[in-house]
Amino acid sequence: MNLLDLFRRFRSGIIVATLLVVIENVAWIAEPALFGNVIDALIEKATSETAVSYIMPLLIWIGAFLLNSGVGALRRMLDPRIFLRMFTEIATDVARSAKVKGHSVSKTAARAELSREFITFAEYRIPDVIEQTISIGGAVFALLFFDWRIALSCLFIVFPLLAISRLYNKRVITLQKDLHDNREEAYEVFSTKDPDKVHAYYTTQAKAEQRIANWGAFNFGAMRIFLLLIFLVVLYIAIDLDDFSTGNIYSIVAYLWTFVTSSEYLPELMESWTSLKDISERLMTEAV
Repeated sequence: MNLLDLFRRFRSGIIVATLLVVIENVAWIAEPALFGNVIDALIEKATSETAVSYIMPLLIWIGAFLLNSGVGALRRMLDPRIFLRMFTEIATDVARSAKVKGHSVSKTAARAELSREFITFAEYRIPDVIEQTISIGGAVFALLFFDWRIALSCLFIVFPLLAISRLYNKRVITLQKDLHDNREEAYEVFSTKDPDKVHAYYTTQAKAEQRIANWGAFNFGAMRIFLLLIFLVVLYIAIDLDDFSTGNIYSIVAYLWTFVTSSEYLPELMESWTSLKDISERLMTEAV
C-alpha cells in the first residue's frame, strides 16, 4: 500500500477534503493584503478632507475572513467521517492479509496500528503540505506585487531549505525503520511479563526517537538561521528602500511572517513522510 493506492481507493472523500483545504487557505492567504487595504482606507479617511469610503475594502476583507472560517469549520466536521471510515477498512485489510500469511498477533496488531499513520498523513499532513505550499507560494507571489526584490529574497531561501530537508530525510529514514521494527515486537515483549525486557524495549524505542528528535532540532535550527537572514534583508528593503503606506507595510510583514512560520513546518512534515515511506514498504509486503 502507498499513498497513490489510498487515493485510488478513497478518491471521492480525499478530493472533497482536499478541495476544502484549498478554499480555506486561499481565502486565508488573501487576508493580509485585503486588511492592508482596509488600514489604508481608514487612515486616508481620517486624514483627508475629501470623502473616502472604507466600506468596500472592509466588506471584501470580512467576506474573505468568513469564507476562511466557514470552510475551515466545515472541513473539521467532515474530516473525521471521511478518514475514520478509511482507517477501519485499511486495518481490516491488514488483519485479513496477516491471517492468510500466518503472521503473529504482535506483528498483525502493530501493522494495523501503523497503518493509522496513512490516515493521519492523509487527514493532517496532506492538508499541512497544501497549507504550507499555498502559504509559502502565496506569500512570495503577493510580495511580488509590493517589490520584486522582496519576493526574490524569499524565493532564494527555498533552495538551501530543500537541501537541508533532503539531508534530513536521508538520515531519518533509517531511524524510522529501526523504530517500526521495535514497535512490531511490542506484544511479544509484554507477553513475557518480564519488567526488565519491557524496560529494555522502551529504552531502545526512546533512543531511536531521540536520534530522530536530534536531527529534527538540527534541521529546525539551520532553517531558522537562513530565515533570520531573509527576514532582515526583506525588512531593510521594505522600510529603507521603498516608500510604502502603513497598510502595505502591515501586509508585507504579515506575508513575511507567514513565509517564515510555514517554512518551520518542513522538518515535521519530512519526519512524517519518511515514517510513511517505511510503513508503506511494510504493508506492501502484506500484499505480495
